[in-house]
Amino acid sequence: MSAGELLAHRVEGEGEPLLLLNGGLMSYAAWEPVAGRLRGRHRLVLCDLRGQLLSPGRAPRELAGNIADLTELLDHLEVETAHVVGASYGGEIALLLAATAPERVRSLVVVTAADHAGPEMSREGQIWRRLVAASGDANGRARFYERLVAEVYSGEFRRRHAAELEARRDQVAALPESWWRGLESILRALEGFDVRPWLGAIRAPTLVAVAAGDRLIPPERSLALASAIAGAETRVHQTSGHALVAEDPEWLAEAVLDFLGRQSTGGLGVRGAPAGSEP
Repeated sequence: MSAGELLAHRVEGEGEPLLLLNGGLMSYAAWEPVAGRLRGRHRLVLCDLRGQLLSPGRAPRELAGNIADLTELLDHLEVETAHVVGASYGGEIALLLAATAPERVRSLVVVTAADHAGPEMSREGQIWRRLVAASGDANGRARFYERLVAEVYSGEFRRRHAAELEARRDQVAALPESWWRGLESILRALEGFDVRPWLGAIRAPTLVAVAAGDRLIPPERSLALASAIAGAETRVHQTSGHALVAEDPEWLAEAVLDFLGRQSTGGLGVRGAPAGSEP
């Protein structure tokens, strides 16, 4: 797949359309622990962004470069407006979608995202880029994975899921070269990102989900993000690390459903068909 082709995607469930946008290292299947709790009430649109596993090719150099891909996908699916949930990298893109194409975003949930890349985040991003650049052999990929686990998951989650995380080491090492190059482009796009100039333009009802144990994105940056969006709500998970989607999918799904339940449009969103109908 290359630029100009539709993003790899899957549509499932019934109800008002709900677009899920992946974190940088995710493929859309990683949403399943959350999606399984959402699809009974929403028509889910899952996709891989450029640079992710199922939509290979480099990520755009600027985060806003993803917007055309997303609006093209929504047009293809005949979805005029959708609720949007984005995690981390996908959260930053969701913010830009809500600011620059407000007619497409019915409501917005942003998970473990930041208003801008402060010094700590920039330093960590540079470390990740060096590790990805050195991922040409098994040792390099192992070093990357060790850093990933240490930074993304809380200590308690690492202890409780040690065997699972160790087993996943081989899966990450076996990812195709295109995934590693795609990840490098995503990390490049995140260097020095700053969405603050767009936050004042967001008018969609917004929820910001914050992980108090997030080592990758300082919680104060997530809270600053919420403060910059008129009327935004916050929910704070007191123990999770950055990978809130994986650490406590039940908590996240309940927060999303509670928020979206207060934004119902009564079945609007799909052009010419009840929400939940296939185009």
